This record gives sequence, C-alpha cells and structure tokens, in this order.
Amino acid sequence: MDSVQTLLFVVVIALTVLLIVVGIQVMLIVMDVRRALRRLNSLLDDSILGGGMINPGKLTGIVEMFRRNKKMHKHGATHDEPMREL
Repeated sequence: MDSVQTLLFVVVIALTVLLIVVGIQVMLIVMDVRRALRRLNSLLDDSILGGGMINPGKLTGIVEMFRRNKKMHKHGATHDEPMREL
C-alpha cells in the first residue's frame, strides 16, 4: 500500500509541475499576442488616418473624387472667374 501512495504522490507532483509550466507558457503567448495586436492597431491607425491628421470623412471624399474622375471645386466660385488664393 505504501508503494501505491508514493506512486500517486509522484504523479500528482509531476502533473502539478507540468500544469504550472503550461500555464506560464500560455500566459506568455497571450501577452505576446496582445503586444502584437497593439502594434498592429497603432500601425493601422497611422496608415489609415495619417496619424490623426485626416478625418475619415475627408478620406472617403477623396476616394469618391478619384472613383468618379471629378475635379475639386470650391463652393461659390464659378467656372468663368478664377479662384483667388487666400
């Protein structure tokens, strides 16, 4: 009976150590994925919005202008009179 208890004790200790090691590895993987997603998010924010300098509304307006092959006009200016520079 003593050998069975010793064997169970060794198995329990081995499984506990194994689960601790696996848990630490999982935590390191989660932290690495979190860091990578944070970097990707900042990269996408900078590339899409120009670092916060371009509003999404202005960006879609520019895309529509290229899609329809139209030229930009200022409101209030006619085609006959040239636009004055400010």
